[in-house]
Amino acid sequence: MTEPVRLAVIGAGLIGKRHVEHITIEASAELFAIVDPSDNSRIMAAEYGVKWFPTFAEMAAAGKPDGVVISTPNQVHVLNGLEAIAGGVPALVEKPIAVDVPEAQKLVDAADKAGIPLLVGHHRRHNPMIQKAKETIDAGRLGKIVSVHAMCWFFKPDDYFDVEWRRNKGAGPVFLNLIHDVDLLRYLCGDVVSVQAQESSDNRFYEVEDTAVILLRFKSGVLGTINSSDTIVAPWSWEITTGENPTYPRTDESCYFIGGTHGSLTVPYLDLWHNKARRSWSEPIHRDRVPFQDQDPLTLQIRQFANVIRGKEPPLVSGREGLQTLKVIEAVKQAAATGMAINV
Repeated sequence: MTEPVRLAVIGAGLIGKRHVEHITIEASAELFAIVDPSDNSRIMAAEYGVKWFPTFAEMAAAGKPDGVVISTPNQVHVLNGLEAIAGGVPALVEKPIAVDVPEAQKLVDAADKAGIPLLVGHHRRHNPMIQKAKETIDAGRLGKIVSVHAMCWFFKPDDYFDVEWRRNKGAGPVFLNLIHDVDLLRYLCGDVVSVQAQESSDNRFYEVEDTAVILLRFKSGVLGTINSSDTIVAPWSWEITTGENPTYPRTDESCYFIGGTHGSLTVPYLDLWHNKARRSWSEPIHRDRVPFQDQDPLTLQIRQFANVIRGKEPPLVSGREGLQTLKVIEAVKQAAATGMAINV
């Protein structure tokens, strides 16, 4: 049998705790250490019976793991990633890979130069439903993809904004939520080459936006739209339609719509709409539901990280993929600020 890979988790906040839990239940990995200066993380390490270190340097001095999962605040992702690369340790960095494109580029270039695997935690790509959607598109069942649309409407309660940074620039649905949706549309439809966008903060009047409408042009010629708001009570968002995170109540609605010359596909239920005979709006349209096996994408992400460390497969979401998604998000913010179309 292959020995489990030893993974350390750097940063023991909300997402860090989830990574710890998923490592402990995945047979191909084992929890090596928790790295975080807080007392709570030290207590957590004791509860799991693993080593605790306040810093990466102190852990490295005592013995390196096979890989690290970096779930620290966004502002220190690059610093922590560079520490891992300098130490020769493969890293899975939570999204976003960095707070801006130049910093992300620095990290990706350092990993490439050192030959150290660098992955980004866009875990939704690992969801079997997304894998099946991509398989359906790539098999040509929709014909030529023409247009895509993502709905991201949800309501964040007032007490969510009691935390000051959530009201300031750098927070908001574009950076915190939309980056996932942009990454999935890139995965399903290819690279984005230009962006137009408008934002509004006219509902809460915070420094950060509460609503954004975005137009994407993909390299393939596909046109896409994303309508996002965290101030609308609605059933159409990834969080509320997929059931991926039990924190959110689930609806039976859809959040993505992918349209092609021979059919259309909805996400998350993978309803494939098509004409059985002649393609026409006057012909009956039929629905087939594409089957898939539901599995926890965070567990699958850890399993894939273990396989990457062993050299068995390439990363599903490499550092460079995380960089490209961040470039689109940065273009969205620039387009909204200037009112101009921005090339990615």
